[in-house]
Amino acid sequence: MPDFDVYLEDRRQQFEEDLCDLLRIPSVSADRRFAPDVRRAAEWVAEQLRHLELKVELIETAGHPMVYAESPPVPGAPVALVYGHFDVQPPDPLDQWISPPFEPTRRDGNIYARGATDDKGQMLTHLKSVQAWIETQGRLPLQVKFLIEGEEEVGSQSLHTFLKENRERLACDVVVISDTSMFGRDRPAITYGLRGIAYYELRLTGPKQDLHSGTFGGAVMNPANALTKMLAALIDDQGRIQVPGFYDDVTPLTPQEREQFAALPFDEAAFQRQLGVNALAGEAGYTTLERRWARPTFDINGIFGGYQAEGAKTVLPAKAGAKFSFRLVPNQDPKKISQSLQAYLEKRCPPGVTMELIDMHGAPGVRTPLDCPYMSAAARAVERGFGQAPVFICEGGSIPIVLDFQQQLGADALLLGWGLDDDNTHSPNEKFRLVDFHRGIKASCHLWEELSRTTV
Repeated sequence: MPDFDVYLEDRRQQFEEDLCDLLRIPSVSADRRFAPDVRRAAEWVAEQLRHLELKVELIETAGHPMVYAESPPVPGAPVALVYGHFDVQPPDPLDQWISPPFEPTRRDGNIYARGATDDKGQMLTHLKSVQAWIETQGRLPLQVKFLIEGEEEVGSQSLHTFLKENRERLACDVVVISDTSMFGRDRPAITYGLRGIAYYELRLTGPKQDLHSGTFGGAVMNPANALTKMLAALIDDQGRIQVPGFYDDVTPLTPQEREQFAALPFDEAAFQRQLGVNALAGEAGYTTLERRWARPTFDINGIFGGYQAEGAKTVLPAKAGAKFSFRLVPNQDPKKISQSLQAYLEKRCPPGVTMELIDMHGAPGVRTPLDCPYMSAAARAVERGFGQAPVFICEGGSIPIVLDFQQQLGADALLLGWGLDDDNTHSPNEKFRLVDFHRGIKASCHLWEELSRTTV
């Protein structure tokens, strides 16, 4: 296996400067005012890949462009597809940033900027590892394809369509994604499971207009009162979701998984301090890690209705509503849950109030088998890059495109996160630890060699 240490040390400063150049581009996909910047980020990534003499295409879509690139085929070796994204979340609220969100700033060993960890910094580690191979060895030991998009933060709609229409072009044995986190500082991890999601908005309408709560209270059903009762009925005091059939397809945690999670050095008191809470909560009978990673959940994401401004106003609101979501585990079907949820809420909607349930989006959870040979190859590569064997974890969040890769390409995903759970993803002062940026590049260098030797 080639020794990349000298090369990577020599390029250390340049790689950080390249990262800063990409971070300076305000590629906010959710705001059309930034569409030219999203394109500029796509062109920046494409140009980086062209310098490596890869076959590169800037693909136009109905939304923001994406970049596709590939190295030459290597007979007898697997094919790896690297997925990532160069679009970012809006930086608001701006007044909470210590340094401007699109002026990357080094501080305390971190690089601070919007997109630093999600996902520009993590995605760039794989591009730079390919650069290391080509500039030191002249070629890669396997074919690597890149599919880097500009719509991940707004649902990846163009990518979903592109995958369906380009299965043969994107054919691969394994998908490599770095858009998750390590288990903790200096504790690398491979994520083998992601929860899915089912997201809804519930709207309740009562009288034709807001009413005086003294004059009409007690005679008219208050939509806000009805809303609170209906939402409360979705979960019991033990943290169990009450929608009929909700748990029918839940795959129980295996004894091995529970032992594996329990063996991880998780400090609940430190976790509470990190979050600023004096107690933890969740489904009875499960540990905090089990609840976060491998059990379904229900959460209200926002409530609206009635008077919200300063002071008091004795109003009986005409309308009230909420946005809420379920995190799902593999085998749960969002469509099946939506049907049961609709019927369950309709039964609890009181007379005098009409109900509208909007199914906003859903995606199933996914798992990569731990006995997948590419998983073992990735573990060896991560250990070479970080100097410590990775632990295997699940992630409570969702990356819906991972399921698409499995279904459309028949390829399992390696989720190799180099970030930390305190990187302020989607929040002010987003950061990425620079030592992990460089260790991620080194791990990725070894990944191509390890994968090239893998047979299935």
